Amino acid sequence: MVLVKSDRVDKVGVVSHPSIAVRAHIYGSHRVTIGIISEPCCAPVGDSGVASSDWSSAAFREASQNDDGGSTSVGLALDGVAGLEVWGSYHESLYGRRLASEGLSPVLDLEDSTWQAGRPTVPKEIRELIRTISRDNPLWGAPKIHGELLKIGIEISETSVSKYVVRRREKPPSQTWRTFLENHVKSMVSVDFVTVPTIRFQILYVFLVLAHDRRRIVHFAITAHPTAEWTAQQMREAFPWESAPRYLLRDRDRILGKDFVNQVKAMGIKQVLSAPRSPWQRAYIERVIGTLRRECLDHMVVLNERCLHRHLKSFSDYYHRSRTHLALEKDSPEPRPVQVPDAGRIIAIPQVGGLHHRHERRAA
Repeated sequence: MVLVKSDRVDKVGVVSHPSIAVRAHIYGSHRVTIGIISEPCCAPVGDSGVASSDWSSAAFREASQNDDGGSTSVGLALDGVAGLEVWGSYHESLYGRRLASEGLSPVLDLEDSTWQAGRPTVPKEIRELIRTISRDNPLWGAPKIHGELLKIGIEISETSVSKYVVRRREKPPSQTWRTFLENHVKSMVSVDFVTVPTIRFQILYVFLVLAHDRRRIVHFAITAHPTAEWTAQQMREAFPWESAPRYLLRDRDRILGKDFVNQVKAMGIKQVLSAPRSPWQRAYIERVIGTLRRECLDHMVVLNERCLHRHLKSFSDYYHRSRTHLALEKDSPEPRPVQVPDAGRIIAIPQVGGLHHRHERRAA
C-alpha cells in the first residue's frame, strides 16, 4: 500500500504496491517522503469501496516516522502504478486527470527550487577550448587533454572531456566516384549502345565511343546484329596506332564479351566496370545518349541503317562544331571563336536538316 500526501493539498492517495519500504528523496532544499505499507488488506473500506481518509492519514504518519520534522510530504506520480484514487472535499473518487491537475501541483512547484537534474552543463568557452586543443594536438586523447585542462585551472571530469573531443576516422576517407572521374577526365573514354527502332520495327544498335575531356564523340557505328567480334573491331577503328586511352568505362552488357575484353587488354587499356543498374556512374555517355535522343532521334523517321547513319553524321557535325555545352563553359567540343559585334549582320545557318541552326556574323 503506497500512501502519498501533500501538506499543501488536503488529499491522500492510496495505491496498491508490492514493495515494503519507506523512501526519502532529496529534491534540492525539499525533502519528500513516500510511505509504503505492506498490508493493504488491513485498511478499513467505506461504502464507496475505498479506504477511509482518516486511516490513510494515520498510516501515512506512521510510515513517515523515520523522516525529520522539517520535511514536506508531497504527492508524487509513481511509475508502474495502475490504480491510483484520490479523494478530497468533493467526497468522490477522482482519477488520472484530476491527479495531474490537483495532486501533482506541489511537485510542479518544486521546479522553482535550486535542484537540477543530471550533471551540470559545461560552459561554451570550455567546450570550444576542448575542441581547439583536440584539433591542435591530433595525437592526444581525452586523458591527456583532461590533464592539460587541470594544469590550467579548469576543473572538469574526464568523461565530459571525452564527450567534446573532435572525432577522427582511423583511416582517411576514400575518394568518391566523381573524384575518380575528374582526376582521369583526360585519359578516359566511355562506350555504350543505343537502340533505335526503324519504321519497319527493326532494332538497330548504335555503338558510341565518347572521350570525357571535351565530350567528343570519337567514333560511332551501326549494326543490326552486334557481337563481341564486331565491337572489338570498332575499338580498333576508334583508336588506331598509339592513340588508345588509359581507362575504358563501360557497363556489364553481355555483348561486350571475351573477344572485346581481350582486344581492349591488347591495346593497353584498363577497363572500369560500373556497378549493376547504376547508370549515374557513366554520367558522361548517358548524357550524350539523352541529348542524341531529345535533339535528333525523337524528331526523325529512320528507314534503315543507311538513313540512320546519315542522320547521326549530320548531328555529329552539329554536336562538335556548333552546339554549346554547359560543362564546357558554354563552348562546343571544337572551340568556337567569339565574334565581335561589328563583324557584320547575324545570319542563321540550318543544320541537321533544319532542326537546329548556327548563328554567325557575316560581312555584307
